[in-house]
Amino acid sequence: MGPEEKNYPQLDLDLMATEKDLDRFDREILRLITDDASLSLAEIAGRVGLTPTPCWKRIRRMEQDGIILRRVAVLDPVKVGLPVSVFVEIETADHSSDWLTRFAKVIEETPEIVDAWRMSGDVDYLLHVVVRDIASYDAFYRRLIGSVPLRNVSSRFSMERMKAAALPI
Repeated sequence: MGPEEKNYPQLDLDLMATEKDLDRFDREILRLITDDASLSLAEIAGRVGLTPTPCWKRIRRMEQDGIILRRVAVLDPVKVGLPVSVFVEIETADHSSDWLTRFAKVIEETPEIVDAWRMSGDVDYLLHVVVRDIASYDAFYRRLIGSVPLRNVSSRFSMERMKAAALPI
């Protein structure tokens, strides 16, 4: 699956229209489910001051509009055996469509990569990788550099996660 087929937010020239279309009810619904996606529809509706049917319609519209991408559980990486976070900067000499398709496939198929961004500036891509230990990172690194041609790979190991927050809606 190529990068153009992914369901990740892209720069949208109509972004302001979408943001402007969110009223105070929508924003409060988003704040609530961002904090706890397991809330029942009745709980959400009660907290925002709506009855369940209009609340459900708003949630459904925001899902269809791609505002709500998915609902997930946030896990503690240490407690699930993945305490090491590494931020990997990648530079490539090849910016062709074929290379990008291959690289996007590597990203999609590599479970250690939990976030990936295409960047501006002197770094082409930034990956957030989680692993159990340094040996696991070394195995990941060897697979990565063997998968597609890369000009430079630079790794930075996180010492402490200082903040993990929801979007400031």
